[in-house]
Amino acid sequence: FEIVTAAGDAAALPTVAEGMTIFEYVPDIDDKEKNWIAWIVPEWKPPKKLNFSSLLIPTLDSVRIDFIMTIMGQIPRTRSCFQSTLVVGSPGTAKTSTCLMYMAKFPLATVATKRANYSSATTPMGNQKTIEAEVERKTGKTFCPPGGKEMIVFLDDLSMPVINTWGDQITNELTRQLIEQNGFYFLDKDKRGDFKTIEGLKYLGAMGHPGGGKNDIPPRLKSKFLCVNMVPPLQSSVENIYGSILKASFTAKRGAKPEVQAKCQALVPATIDIWEKVKKSLLPTPARFHYIFTMRELARVFQGIQTTPMDSVPNETLLIQLWRHESTRVFADKLARIVDKEFVDKQVQEFCLQHFGEDMAEKTSQKVAGEVWFADFQRDSEDEVVPGCGAGGKMGATAWDYCYNPVQAGASATDSIGVQDLRVYG
Repeated sequence: FEIVTAAGDAAALPTVAEGMTIFEYVPDIDDKEKNWIAWIVPEWKPPKKLNFSSLLIPTLDSVRIDFIMTIMGQIPRTRSCFQSTLVVGSPGTAKTSTCLMYMAKFPLATVATKRANYSSATTPMGNQKTIEAEVERKTGKTFCPPGGKEMIVFLDDLSMPVINTWGDQITNELTRQLIEQNGFYFLDKDKRGDFKTIEGLKYLGAMGHPGGGKNDIPPRLKSKFLCVNMVPPLQSSVENIYGSILKASFTAKRGAKPEVQAKCQALVPATIDIWEKVKKSLLPTPARFHYIFTMRELARVFQGIQTTPMDSVPNETLLIQLWRHESTRVFADKLARIVDKEFVDKQVQEFCLQHFGEDMAEKTSQKVAGEVWFADFQRDSEDEVVPGCGAGGKMGATAWDYCYNPVQAGASATDSIGVQDLRVYG
């Protein structure tokens, strides 16, 4: 910016609002003057059936990556451009979701899509057969997607295939040949040695940052992609994502009371504050290498809240107790030391006081309300469960049975029960 200003061309840059960067702006391609405008995030319309794991909500970061993918898909294929984009980023930065959103915007009548999940067990033969299963013969030894469509192939976790003794990632060498040479060799005995040409394919890739035990991909394969780095979303984007989900979940149509609808939006900043505090304070060490708190932990909190039936949270007090339970379940259950668990409990109490007031923090605290836990195993029982009641009799026996029967345990949060000195994980 300083260099452009010194050259007298500051007018060519956008006027950046406080707290934002130049990357939040883009030239308006529909304007003759190509004036700068802020990126526009399309409004998310919730589907009729809310399935948390399949929800794809656009954010500022996904819109920018989508724009780059679109431009790459429009550039004609040449010896130096393969119409392919590789998204690289740390866990939980929505690499996969962004690629799926990009593929979902194309009409199925003209564009087919294929997602190939790579892993350490992916072999060259398995990789080739995955692609061959999606194409049909066009002429001779030339193949294409069914109906002459274009096909977008999404290569997820591209860096996962194993590296052999000689340092080669042979599965990805075949992937490189497919992208660069538009095909690979026949595996059939009668045609072995003949080259199978596959037309009409474009490629998207996603992988984590190499290092820390994670593989890189071969440089020759990397050169076939435009590589873009996906950073963790801004707090405003995170609030938009989970705020939209909770707003769509806690509606009068689904049976949510007005006081619950009014309070649910406050859960988002409170959860983000806990996540940020825990992430900065409980850092991984060689002995506690699993102390990693990514966006996925944040998502698990809201997933537990979103999947809870409305009749289990008839008032705002139980909503806050549900939030405290899910926050403790996600952030504290993976911790290895009592002192760390007590730290999380303290943060939950402090941020509950900060966001929901002294009265609500006192009413839902463990000293006043006791331990209130949410689980769904009581729905298989004929016994009625009063939200927030103590554990006793058949309900206590059922809880112990589920604790010692891991095959049946592990359900999501629905009903609430109070269990003293017993933790039931949903």
